[in-house]
Amino acid sequence: MRDPSALPVALVGGLHADARRAAVEELLRTVPGSVALHHDLSSAAEGRVLRTVRGAVGVADSGEAPLVNDCACCALREDLVPELERLAAGGTARLAVVELWDSVEPKAMAEVVAAHAGAFELTSVITAVDPALVLPCLGNGDDLAEAGLAAAVTDRRTVADTWARQLEYAPVLALVDSEEADDEDRALLAQLHPTARRIRVGSGELAAAALAGFDVAAAAAAQHPSCARLPQEADEAGVATLVWHRRRPFHPGRLHAALEDLSCAAARSRGRFWLADRPDALLGWDCAGGALCVESAGPWLAALPDAAWEMVPAVRRAAVALDWDTEHGDCCQHLVFTSPGLDRDGLVRLLDSCLLTDAEYASGREGWKRFPAAFDPLLDPVH
Repeated sequence: MRDPSALPVALVGGLHADARRAAVEELLRTVPGSVALHHDLSSAAEGRVLRTVRGAVGVADSGEAPLVNDCACCALREDLVPELERLAAGGTARLAVVELWDSVEPKAMAEVVAAHAGAFELTSVITAVDPALVLPCLGNGDDLAEAGLAAAVTDRRTVADTWARQLEYAPVLALVDSEEADDEDRALLAQLHPTARRIRVGSGELAAAALAGFDVAAAAAAQHPSCARLPQEADEAGVATLVWHRRRPFHPGRLHAALEDLSCAAARSRGRFWLADRPDALLGWDCAGGALCVESAGPWLAALPDAAWEMVPAVRRAAVALDWDTEHGDCCQHLVFTSPGLDRDGLVRLLDSCLLTDAEYASGREGWKRFPAAFDPLLDPVH
């Protein structure tokens, strides 16, 4: 339950800057006493992060935050909490709207705000969206640095993967009207994040959403490969979502050889997978803009002793209970591909061809571990 004495804080982010500004302006108009706090990171290369605080009638305060370790996002984190504390102590603000700069991802900022809650409290995370720009952003494999959107010298993110995380983390999407958007754009958005509450900017509904409350732990769990809330099968307006679920492990060599084709098969793919030569490792799959990231997400629960289960978050135990196999436990392939023009049949054939054959499967776990370790350079880069 929300503390009525704490200053509510709503994060509004997203790469679609015009849509983001429109959503913030609506909140300033419709929530009396609201203020918007924004850190402009575009001058970070010059050593400056510009902070502005404004209300419905204009800028109330401005200043600079020093760079921290040549990282603009680090400067934002260091400066954000003191500014929110100052606004809360002032006693006049009724809602603090934190407008995140273009490439800032909401998860990190939400966790910073939640970790320092007291005089203020995180009540919403909103990503602003122009439906006509969803696919162009999702298909943009350029580095953020090439687009002038890097938050640090070491920032190696791409436009596509940044946008995917911004879109999928927020439980509320603020949509601007767009003459260029069509049914395909709207279907893609709905399939990428089917559980999101979609609110039209200008409808007057954003104010209530900004105060609705936000659970940081639940949001993190919904993104973790072990229990991610993945989309379901769908097919509408030329956009399809394929859910591919199998119990047999991948042959590491055949899967590795197919990675280029798989990473280009859909605008967005994600999930968890299982390699025969790493039978105890739960592996995460995250692909956008043709760039695939695979990473270890810890052990499968089936690989843990019973006593260790009590240390596993309840949400993961609940997810596993719904998908437990008597032979392999929670070890499985669960990958989801979403895209306009998706070749479902071809994708299924390719994925199935990467699984162990009957003869390979029959060799058992000790035999599986002798397969070529094709993923070592990706999962163990210093190996």
